[in-house]
Amino acid sequence: MPYTVPMPRWQPNAREQLTRAALSLFAERGYENTTVVSIVERAGLGKTTFFRYFRDKREVLFGADSPVDAAGEIAAAPAGASPLEAVAAALDAAGAQAFTPARRETLALRQSVIDANPELQEREALKNIGLTASMTDALRRRGVPDLTSTVTAQLGTLTLKIAFDRWIAAAGNADFAPLARQVLSEVQAAATQ
Repeated sequence: MPYTVPMPRWQPNAREQLTRAALSLFAERGYENTTVVSIVERAGLGKTTFFRYFRDKREVLFGADSPVDAAGEIAAAPAGASPLEAVAAALDAAGAQAFTPARRETLALRQSVIDANPELQEREALKNIGLTASMTDALRRRGVPDLTSTVTAQLGTLTLKIAFDRWIAAAGNADFAPLARQVLSEVQAAATQ
């Protein structure tokens, strides 16, 4: 009897394989017409592996919490930083940790899937509301007054959205952080007019 090599219980990069398979199927067939079975078949993995990482197919798009701890980055900003400077520190972290050139294509595909589905757009909006609330709380903990915390956090979330849209639309390998800082300046200028 020939010796066969046993398959490892944990597939390396399984989460990434499942995510790539799901995104490509969502783009090809539409979100509604893609099943978990089709995702695991495309990835060459089993359903058990899928459910180890995701509760359902929506979680492929929204399962991970924010890839950047915006509240933590705001809290870690230098003591003398203005509220907008603290938010800028969170945007810099987003560029360094989440919005990297290596992830740009995947994030652009993810966004196109969300943009094509009203249910997913609603889920994305709720996630952004949570991000705003988190940044507001972090600013308040820094001693920033309530109204200033609220407005600054909303400007930060708006900046993130505009910068992200520009970043995925940009040609080449544009860095996210400088683009986000530029957008923050533009948003700040627009708010004072």
